[in-house]
Amino acid sequence: MKKYLLIFAICLFSSAYSLEATHVDSGSIVNTWTWEKSLGGSDNPYTSTPKTIGFSKKIIFTSNGKVITYKNDVEIRNSTYVVEKGTGYFDHAEHDLVTFEGKTYVIEKLDNQNLTLVSNNSDGARTIYKR
Repeated sequence: MKKYLLIFAICLFSSAYSLEATHVDSGSIVNTWTWEKSLGGSDNPYTSTPKTIGFSKKIIFTSNGKVITYKNDVEIRNSTYVVEKGTGYFDHAEHDLVTFEGKTYVIEKLDNQNLTLVSNNSDGARTIYKR
């Protein structure tokens, strides 16, 4: 009986671990993110914040592949997103990329409190979100 319990526990742990491992890329972006600031690339240097632009922005990445965009707490877009490995425009290295609303971004920083996206094109604009 102990043998079957041990086998069951191992299977349960293995299943839980493998489920978590398959959702690392897309699962970690799943959250509500509030726009903190945007920085333009080298061809168009600028800094914009909710205070300088006059509105707040929030994006919500859901676990079922949807991204909902809010401006001043009013939903303005509801679309899908995809997280995948791909090549960065500037360094031609492999990165985690997220594509939504017709644009692809390099996920430059992603942790429990921060999300930084960089446009994966010649613009190279950087957008910083906080949780």
